[in-house]
Amino acid sequence: MSNPEQAIFKKGEGYTTSEKYLNELCERTFLSLWSFPNVYRQPGTELCDLLVVFGNEILIFSDKSCVFPDSGKIEVDWRRWFKRTVQNSANQLWGAERWIKQFPERIFLNPKCTQPLPFPITISDKTSIHLILVAHGGSMACEKFHGGSGSMMYHSPISGLDNHTTPFAIGDIDPSKTFVHVLDDTTLDILLNERDTIADFTDYIKKREKYLRSGIMVISPGEEELLVRFLKDLNEETGEHDFVLPLAKDGRPIDGIAYTEGEWDDFLKSPERKARKKADEISYSWDKIIEKFAHHATHGTAYKNSSHGITGTEQSLRVMASENRFMRRLLSIAIHEMLSKTQPNQRMIRIVPSVAMEGLHYVLLLFPTHLGKSHEEYRRVRESFLQKSCMVARLMNPSIKHILGFATETGLDPKRSEDLLYFDCKNWDSEIEEQARIDQRELKILINPTQILRKETEYPEPKKMQTSKKVGRNDPCPCGSRKKYKKCHGQ
Repeated sequence: MSNPEQAIFKKGEGYTTSEKYLNELCERTFLSLWSFPNVYRQPGTELCDLLVVFGNEILIFSDKSCVFPDSGKIEVDWRRWFKRTVQNSANQLWGAERWIKQFPERIFLNPKCTQPLPFPITISDKTSIHLILVAHGGSMACEKFHGGSGSMMYHSPISGLDNHTTPFAIGDIDPSKTFVHVLDDTTLDILLNERDTIADFTDYIKKREKYLRSGIMVISPGEEELLVRFLKDLNEETGEHDFVLPLAKDGRPIDGIAYTEGEWDDFLKSPERKARKKADEISYSWDKIIEKFAHHATHGTAYKNSSHGITGTEQSLRVMASENRFMRRLLSIAIHEMLSKTQPNQRMIRIVPSVAMEGLHYVLLLFPTHLGKSHEEYRRVRESFLQKSCMVARLMNPSIKHILGFATETGLDPKRSEDLLYFDCKNWDSEIEEQARIDQRELKILINPTQILRKETEYPEPKKMQTSKKVGRNDPCPCGSRKKYKKCHGQ
């Protein structure tokens, strides 16, 4: 094994204070294995301030900090600041996008361009590239001019670089190019803390782009007011968070909407949001498991490395990191329940289907340590049993397309080891099936399994709402969703 303090590859950390802070936020949201600050396209020439590469999802960040002028002429000051920050950063983003599409293999972690990305970028028709512009320095001037949080307004009627003449109002920077999501000092924190997984973040910005380029007139006093409506509304067809427009009195879709200020502040104080944040606390155990595997993979200290090197490990960890915050909560709850209920001399297996990814099932295994056996012997036995358990799980459920197996020791000792296994069921054949039948019978794997039913919602119902009285079925729901009680928490 190599020195545990010596990483296989070295990433940047950001040069400026704002870049370092952006790096911290992105590593927490997108996790360290997929977040790369200050990448380069040729010696001495930076490609972008931060790049996130997560399979088919590529996020390009440009971070620009400029002091807002104070000449006494707000329109002139705005145009100067907009050109230095937003316009220049947008051009950098479009340039980085072109380079990545043309030369995905020529992206490097260091200024001398001797260290390429640890795993390759593949550009295809499935690739989604998202451009995020972070403009610092204008929030205080915006708050002074407009009041409120200091978040810049969004006005969809503003279109094109030359038409951004209204102070602190952002529209579509250039409709002929890839959409640029503009954040500022205020909304960077809000968005990356509220949508703090790659799945949740990309879901939001994809639907945001589609909504803001739909032709509907949208006016919002800030990004946070757009976000809160997204979090409160559900698409009736998909059941997912989305931007849902109310209907006009005649039942036809409206062609424009202006959001009001203050909904975000009310949302932060709501019992529903507080209940969700409390319920999500356990979900960060899943993030820690991913980061632990990633650390060993990038420092050469893994107990057993993938036959495909760090690329193979990254693919398995990417499956785990593809889960949204709610699914991470469910998986973390399952593991914690198993650890608390399983005796040290017992083994336990639990199969958890993914809510977010069709056909994916997790096989979670607790395996007791064996006295008298070395740690190496124990790990070999446990890994073998995990593999057999995954095959038996597929034997019992032919609809499973992908399996990710996770194993650790029984007991609550914080010093523990973990094994990870990924199996693509397209490789399933009659020979594997026959061996799975033998293993199930001889090792008594998943014989007469018990089904566990759990009721878990993204927004747990606060106790205050559970005991509330005299809420009519046709009254507005107390949660603030704007729906009738019978179609919301009264269901």
